[in-house]
Amino acid sequence: MTLTIRRTTFADVPAARRLGAEAFGVPSTPQPDPTPESWPSANTRPWVAVDDEGGADELVAALGVRRFTSWFHGVPVPTAGFAGVTVAAERRGSGVLRRLFDAALDEARARGEVVSTLYPSAAGIYRHLGYEVVGSFDDVRIPMSALAAVRAPHGVRTRRATAADVPAVRRTYDAWASAQNGPLTRAEKPFVMEADELVGPDADYTGVSLAVTGAGDDERLVGFVSWSRGSGYDRQNALEVDDLVALTPDAARALWRLLGSFSAVVGEVRLATSGGWAGADVSRLVLPDHAERTSSRPYMLRLLDVPGALGAARLAPVDARVPFAVVDPATPDLEGAWTLVVDGGAVRVEADDRATPGDRPTFTSAGLAQSYAGAQSCANLRFAGHLGGPADHDATWDALWGGRQVHVRDYF
Repeated sequence: MTLTIRRTTFADVPAARRLGAEAFGVPSTPQPDPTPESWPSANTRPWVAVDDEGGADELVAALGVRRFTSWFHGVPVPTAGFAGVTVAAERRGSGVLRRLFDAALDEARARGEVVSTLYPSAAGIYRHLGYEVVGSFDDVRIPMSALAAVRAPHGVRTRRATAADVPAVRRTYDAWASAQNGPLTRAEKPFVMEADELVGPDADYTGVSLAVTGAGDDERLVGFVSWSRGSGYDRQNALEVDDLVALTPDAARALWRLLGSFSAVVGEVRLATSGGWAGADVSRLVLPDHAERTSSRPYMLRLLDVPGALGAARLAPVDARVPFAVVDPATPDLEGAWTLVVDGGAVRVEADDRATPGDRPTFTSAGLAQSYAGAQSCANLRFAGHLGGPADHDATWDALWGGRQVHVRDYF
C-alpha cells in the first residue's frame, strides 16, 4: 500500500462521507451536501489517508480536528478535539490510523495546541496512541418526584432570559467552567453562546431561565438553565436540559423547582451532564433522590506538550519542586525528564538533562493525562502500572493537581 496522508480537499468529501456512513451508520435523514463556501465547518481541520497505489486514489481513512479552548487548572488551554475518525474495514489494523493521527497531532502541536481530546467509539483503539479516559459525557433521567421534594430556595427567584442577559449568562458559565477541568470555554464555533441561539424566535431552546438575587441595579445572576419542552403533554414525555449551571445551592434549588413545575405535563427531566450520579455536577447535590444514567460517552485526553500544558496551570499558592519524567513507547513525542517548579502558585517546567532512569516519579502518557485532569491519584496510577519510580513526591503531586472535577458539557 502506497499511502499519502494529507489535508482533505472538497473533492474528497463524497468519499469521506461514504466512509463515515460505514463507521457511524447511515442517518435516517441524510445531511445536505456541503457547498465549497460552507465546508469545512468552523474551526475544523479535516484529514484523509489515501492509497494511491496504481493511481487509484482510494480514500481509506479520515478524521477531523476541531480547535477548541478548554478549561484546565484555572486557565484556558488550546485543545485539539478529534472527531469523525473512520478507517475502511479492509484497512483496519494496518497502521493507517497511527500515521493519520501522527500527522494531525504534529500539526496541532505546531499550532500551539497543548492537549488533545476525543470521544472514542472504542477506548482501546486510542490507548495505543497515548489517550486515556478521564471523564464522560452522560445523559441522566431525573423523575419529577425527585424535583417535587427539592426544598424552596432562600433569596433566589427565577425569570426568563432576554437578549440583554446573554453577556451575564456567559460570565456565569465562565465562573463555573473555570473552576472545573475539561469544559470548553465556548469561545469558538459551534459552541459560542450567541443571543440568537439562546433566546428569541429561532433559538435552539424553548427557554433559558435565570436564577437571580436582588432586584434592579442590584440584581445578580447566580445560575441558568436551558431547556426544551418537546412534544406531547402527558407523563411519557421529558423535558430536555442542555445546561444547568448554578453558583450557589439556592440557585440550583430554584432552577430544579422551575423544571419541576412541568410535572403535570412531563414525567422526567433528561439532563446532559458528566460523571454519573456521584460525578462532577454539583447542581444535583441538592436533589433528595437518585437519577438514572441512560447513556455515557467516555472522554479521552492526551497531552501534546508537557511543559506547555503543565506550565500554564494556576495551582495552589504554595512553593514546591517535584522531579518527574514521562516514558512511554506509544508517545515518543512526550518522553523526557523535567522538574515541576511551583512558586506561590505560578508554575514552570524545567527540562532536566541530568536525569537517570529510576531517579524520579515516571508516568506513562495515560498516567500523566489522568493525573493532569485530576481523574486519578498517584496511588491508583501506581496500582495500574502508569506511574513508577520513587513515591516520595506523590502526596505533593496529588495536592498540586487534584481538587478540580473533570466535567464535560459539550459533545463534538
